[in-house]
Amino acid sequence: MAAGAVTLAALRPARARSAKPRELAFFHLHTEERLRVEYHDGHRYLPDALGEISHFLRDFRTGEVHAIDPGVLDILHALQQGTASGDRPFHIISAYRSPATNAMLRKRSKGVAKHSYHMQGRAIDIRLPGVALHHLYRAALALKRGGVGLYTQSNFIHVDTGRVRTWGA
Repeated sequence: MAAGAVTLAALRPARARSAKPRELAFFHLHTEERLRVEYHDGHRYLPDALGEISHFLRDFRTGEVHAIDPGVLDILHALQQGTASGDRPFHIISAYRSPATNAMLRKRSKGVAKHSYHMQGRAIDIRLPGVALHHLYRAALALKRGGVGLYTQSNFIHVDTGRVRTWGA
């Protein structure tokens, strides 16, 4: 299967799959930190791993940490499975944002929402090396699990656990 191809079985909701552990790998583009962690053992989320992920996905500008919605992690896991990307790390552009950071970014760009899901730990901006941006975007859309934005100029997609919607296509 070509990198970036979407498999239907991988896009089924995580709860419908057999009880297999879920692992994710990340590379944060701003801090250059790396993390590989099993966040779900196949039966339950692992609290220590969720804490580690929340710290990793902190507001890198302020250092402020906020809990990351496990639903965001499940979206990433489904994308990893659905794009046949193997265990390549997601490149993180932005995850949790403090209200102060969000306000600052909003002054700089019209593309930043006033009540961004980033401020609730319910959104993440990513790339996945080896997977074409449009393939990643289409795979995220196919999940129908929340918001999906395409930012071709900046080479990333946004996914969140809000209502199903899309922009930037």
